[in-house]
Amino acid sequence: MTDSEFAGVLVSRPDIARLAGVKRPAVTNWQRRHADFPLPTDPGADVERFRADEVLVWLSGRTIPANALRPGEPVGTTYGDRFRAGLPGGTAGGLLRTVERLAGPEADRLRGPMQLDRYLLWLLYLVLNQVVEPDDGLAKAVDSFREMVRDFNPPKTTLPRRLLAELADTLARTSAGSVQESRKAFDHVLVRWRAAHAREGGAFFTPPSVSRVMAGALAAVRPGAVRVHDPYGRTGELLVAYLDEVAAHGGALPRISGRVPDALERQVAEMNLRVHHGRAVRLGEGPFTPALDPFADPPGAFDVLLTNPPFGRRLEDVDPPPYWPYGTTRRSEFDWLQYAVSRLAPKGQAAVLMPAGAAFNAGAAATVRAGLVEAGAVECVIALPAGLFTLTTVKTQIWFLRSPGSEEAGDPEVLFVAGEHLGHHVTRTQRILTDDEVMLLVGEYVSWHAARAAGRFFEGTPGLSRAVPLSGIAAHGHSLDPALYAGPPGRASGAREAGPAVTRERLARLTEEITSVHARAEAADAEAARWLRRYGL
Repeated sequence: MTDSEFAGVLVSRPDIARLAGVKRPAVTNWQRRHADFPLPTDPGADVERFRADEVLVWLSGRTIPANALRPGEPVGTTYGDRFRAGLPGGTAGGLLRTVERLAGPEADRLRGPMQLDRYLLWLLYLVLNQVVEPDDGLAKAVDSFREMVRDFNPPKTTLPRRLLAELADTLARTSAGSVQESRKAFDHVLVRWRAAHAREGGAFFTPPSVSRVMAGALAAVRPGAVRVHDPYGRTGELLVAYLDEVAAHGGALPRISGRVPDALERQVAEMNLRVHHGRAVRLGEGPFTPALDPFADPPGAFDVLLTNPPFGRRLEDVDPPPYWPYGTTRRSEFDWLQYAVSRLAPKGQAAVLMPAGAAFNAGAAATVRAGLVEAGAVECVIALPAGLFTLTTVKTQIWFLRSPGSEEAGDPEVLFVAGEHLGHHVTRTQRILTDDEVMLLVGEYVSWHAARAAGRFFEGTPGLSRAVPLSGIAAHGHSLDPALYAGPPGRASGAREAGPAVTRERLARLTEEITSVHARAEAADAEAARWLRRYGL
């Protein structure tokens, strides 16, 4: 967009201050002290507007002092350069930078006494409106948002229209340079809202790197899944991650479904799916544990199930539901495990995020764990490093499950991956998994699957992974702690030494191999069924 094309754009004093990177009083001083400052188009109005092209010309004659330059701005940059970059059609990155400011440095000023999570929820919806319906205008955005949050406001609370007007007006005057930037802007607010909401008693957000391990592993070993479900969807992050993985490999997007704890999180999850994949999905609502509503989802219905359920709760006054054939325990995490297995279709697979203690707790938990292992329902346990969550240091694991009876040829075994030593600190208390570490964990699971499907022995990676037969697990009281079987970290890891490029190539090759094996198996099943029908069986 040329400077003359900004002629139809109007900006307020706060807009000028924001786009030029100065405080509001500076704009007022410019207007008072300089007779050539542009005149407002509507003098005397409550909110005076100025022509953006005239403001741009005036600001282009004012060089930013060296001590006021931002990182990356060269000496000689003008306030006009900043102003132009933030206008619609300006330099890419305007939307993301604006959202980062509104959700960060300016949030306290704008929200006043309002709770942070409520403010960020409003901002999240307005960003959604900017991303998927940028031409709707303020009136429609406010009306739509009123409908969305009317059930969540206290009876005497009214929506602050002036705040919504300022936010909507600010966002309407920024643009994204790409679809990816729009999604990043939405995700930035989503992550901050989730953290603020968790502080007010809401559920934790699944860390992106954990979502990628869960989704990437299942998408690789279960290609062509038709029905994908998350029975505790939080903000839809796992479903989005799964669709991301399928789309990255060019596969057909599956039918997705899920349930979330309450109406508020359902709205946010549906927004998340819409922004990332344009999917207008209607999610259901459910309790914190399936035993309270054991028939919410049809049994044996899903090809892929992945979830990050709440855990650590006791189920005191609940009758054992029909999907507890492996034992009775009153801990909610074992309710989720048995529920996940019961909802898998034949050859279906699941990934469930669990507390590390579930792998070795004694008593009734050990009975359920033994029952799941001996039934062949447990495929793999991946231990994750502590500190991946923003508000808790709890240690977690990913349990990969399968429908009993879907075991490939060969002696039954469980893969253990000890990933506690992975990750690096981004703050004093929080860690993340790097892209290479995500691929490393996914690669171990995919490699093991490929070896099983081809009837080969899986060698594992010293200090990281090892496949253990059921007899070896029984000898340790059916403990599923990866550190017990995979050995201490620190020894050479072939997958890590090979480098990220080799890891990617290896993972892609193994994924193709698994896809081929699945296709041959399905063809063999079809041929067997044809012969059985010929003989009336």
